[in-house]
Amino acid sequence: MSNSLYYTLALICVIGIIWGIRLMNSPKTAISGNLLGAISLSITVILTLLKYGILSDYVLWAGMIAGGLIGYYISIKVTMLKIPQMVALFNGLGGGASGLVAIIILAENHNIENLFIKITAVLGLIVGWVTFSGSIVAALKLDQKISQKPIQLKKHNLIIGISSALTCIIAILLIIKSSGSLLFLTLLLLANSSIWGIILTIRVGGADMPITISLLNSLSGVAGAVTGLAIYDPVLVAVGGIVGAAGLILTQVMCKAMNRSLTSILIGKTAVAYGKNDSDKAGVAFAENDINREKAIKQESEEEKIKRIIEEAKSIVIIPGYGMALAQAQYIVKGLYEKLTDEGKEVKFAIHPVAGRMPGHMNVLLAEADIPYDSLFELDDINDEFSSTDLVIVVGANDVINPAANTAEGTPIYGMPILNAHLAKNIIIFNKDTNPGYAGVQNTLYELDKVILKLGDAKDTISEVFGV
Repeated sequence: MSNSLYYTLALICVIGIIWGIRLMNSPKTAISGNLLGAISLSITVILTLLKYGILSDYVLWAGMIAGGLIGYYISIKVTMLKIPQMVALFNGLGGGASGLVAIIILAENHNIENLFIKITAVLGLIVGWVTFSGSIVAALKLDQKISQKPIQLKKHNLIIGISSALTCIIAILLIIKSSGSLLFLTLLLLANSSIWGIILTIRVGGADMPITISLLNSLSGVAGAVTGLAIYDPVLVAVGGIVGAAGLILTQVMCKAMNRSLTSILIGKTAVAYGKNDSDKAGVAFAENDINREKAIKQESEEEKIKRIIEEAKSIVIIPGYGMALAQAQYIVKGLYEKLTDEGKEVKFAIHPVAGRMPGHMNVLLAEADIPYDSLFELDDINDEFSSTDLVIVVGANDVINPAANTAEGTPIYGMPILNAHLAKNIIIFNKDTNPGYAGVQNTLYELDKVILKLGDAKDTISEVFGV
């Protein structure tokens, strides 16, 4: 295959990948976008095999078939609840693959004199293995195999500093070494980069995991692009650049949604204790919101009160959270949505950008239950409506509706934009318990008189209250 034909066809595939990402901006076209991206990437792989004359290499085909079967099995078996763990794992595998290519480049070329190849291979190795080890830690945290709370080692920053310095020293030695085996230094750099990725990630808590996943996604693309430079493959550079840029943009969006900097998350500044004084301070602004409620309804039983609130409510907003995913309650929420809309009520869903353990997690869960896309609203689009909303129904959400984010200085969620559920006329919360969420901050919303708590498994409590 000629270079001109290869690059022309590869460019078409790259455009297909970019267009597929664009289609993922809307839930209505996300499936088509994902399919277009997958097909474009598959064709790119075949073109690369043709370009280098290795299409008939049976070992490659055996690997691709095995990988395809594993991927298909995972896609069938993994539930929507486990998608964040799977994404974290895939990020790691992408970084690890780039890191392996970099190792091969350095190990097979004992006497590399091309400085450009050395520098890019070393950078690809570092970024690839930092991504791999960091992603494995993220996946284990998400799957609760290790604590989801921030893990602070003794003199954590000093350890990171030493690891960073060692990484730089080993990298420089690899680059300037002009003869002899590079394998020992290569493996040493691999080990140190992996340790670096681990100690960077373990002190990120569950509340910040959406940002971490986005960053690792970006790094996996960067690793691929840098390794592509080392082997002079512009197609790999282009595809890796697309992934890196998309992940970085998403990381910035997530940071903005949580009103915090990426640096503060990575250095553990958000992982602080939440004390009694903070709790008291956080509750002041909202503890007296409804002190003048109507006296006549105070004698109602909870069952009568819920029935009256539902009957009177014309506008309803449902707020799903990660607890809905844990309870696998999205289908009963769909039944609730249909029941309320059949009664002529206006029902909307309010989606916080970091409501799940990865960006878009709630959207995916609700789409799985066939809830109409036009009923889903992002934070910025719906927050102004809560003050005129008759009823808010919370299903497994905590940090994203916690008013303490507005007042509790020094806590992990302080300054984070929240869904203004506390402004609604009435609130019914279907949570498992009243324990703090991933951020470890007590939810002051529970203190309001207008809040009705229905604790337990959401599938059971929603069915009990609404008869769905």
